Amino acid sequence: MLKTPSTFTPLMAPQHHADPLSFLFHGGRLLLREHDLALPDAATLAGFKLDPANVQPVGLLGERYCQAGWVESEELPEGYAWRGLRSLLFELDESMLGLAGRAAQIAEWARTHRFCGACGHPMARVAHERSFKCSHCGHLAYPRISPAMMVLIRKGDAFLMAMHVASPSKRFTPLAGFLEAGESIEEAVHREVFEEVGLQVTNLQYFASQSWPFPHSLMIAFTADYAGGEIRVDPTEIAEARWFGPNDEWPERVPHISVSSVLVDAHRPPHR
Repeated sequence: MLKTPSTFTPLMAPQHHADPLSFLFHGGRLLLREHDLALPDAATLAGFKLDPANVQPVGLLGERYCQAGWVESEELPEGYAWRGLRSLLFELDESMLGLAGRAAQIAEWARTHRFCGACGHPMARVAHERSFKCSHCGHLAYPRISPAMMVLIRKGDAFLMAMHVASPSKRFTPLAGFLEAGESIEEAVHREVFEEVGLQVTNLQYFASQSWPFPHSLMIAFTADYAGGEIRVDPTEIAEARWFGPNDEWPERVPHISVSSVLVDAHRPPHR
């Protein structure tokens, strides 16, 4: 499952290293060497003449310093390409992809918070935490994290899954949706289930969570038991929803990049 490596330690203050792991972005795409998907080395990075304000500390991978930055120009050094993170899901080493997801969120937060959203004055990095502070009004800005619920609903020996209208894969998956302001994660589960498929649920059980950098989600997965109602899909969100029992053909297995596939496979009948 896509996650930050256990050997990683976050850092809030920049460090000086001769050859850091540098995650450099343009328009949300990561700079990688084409033939082996390696990050740019120090010499390649020097060619960009990066403004230090455009580079942020990420942390240490073991003893190797990691940093994230962005450039305004799309120009590329020879042999390199800009790659979207989704296109790398099954190509890049999982540990490196987990770090890249973290770096992408930090770089985009820093890029979009150079100026205060309240008064327009310049923002400055705070030394002891990952935040920016306005030099004029004191407004603080932290990296954006968008929590989202996910739930696999059980009814006897069957589980409900749905095909979401916006799904790029067009596969049946657990229900999911973003939290609203002032809402607990449990309240969001009940609301989203009723809105999307017209059902009531009970006995919510936490399963797992995962940072998902597309672009800044935190997915929090549950199981729940069916408590009432008939399937009535919201056509703006759900193309189809149905129960999958032990004798049904379940969605095909996919590599465990997302907590969604882990949740499904944890409850998949044998030989399905």
